Amino acid sequence: MTTYVGFLRAINLGATRKFPKEAIVAATEGAGCSGVATHINTGNVRLETAMRSRARIEAALEKAYLADRGFAVPTIVYRADELAEVAADADRFGDGHEGKHYVWLLKEEPTATVRDDLEALSTDQERVRLSTRAVHLLLDGGYLDATLLKPVEKQIGVATNRNATVIRALVQKWC
Repeated sequence: MTTYVGFLRAINLGATRKFPKEAIVAATEGAGCSGVATHINTGNVRLETAMRSRARIEAALEKAYLADRGFAVPTIVYRADELAEVAADADRFGDGHEGKHYVWLLKEEPTATVRDDLEALSTDQERVRLSTRAVHLLLDGGYLDATLLKPVEKQIGVATNRNATVIRALVQKWC
């Protein structure tokens, strides 16, 4: 059994997309996973499965979550070692950075052109760095004031974001 960490997109953001942690655990177990645990109420789930294909795992989870909740829950899955690499990249990219650091976790790896285009968006106050299936945004100001949010989101496809502190905490706890 391999350990994975799944990230559920756009849950618990309003009255119509509620997905309590206990329901996430039950639905994930219903998809055939074991060793299921959650971390905070933003859709972070640890699981073990014999399935080897990331796409197959994501599809099984998305099917189980849709059946349980009645709405689509895009899900992005990383093996534990892949997530540890994202956290290491966060440390490397954020070394010496005093501001905020957010990480978009991507369903698909960006092309070389998208990588170049995204990194070219960087300014002195907002820097974009990429690792394999993650986009790191380092901000001097606040998240809601960032000018790069929409241009980055427009190019990355299916993704969800967490701050780098959460990524590090998940790696510490589960990887």
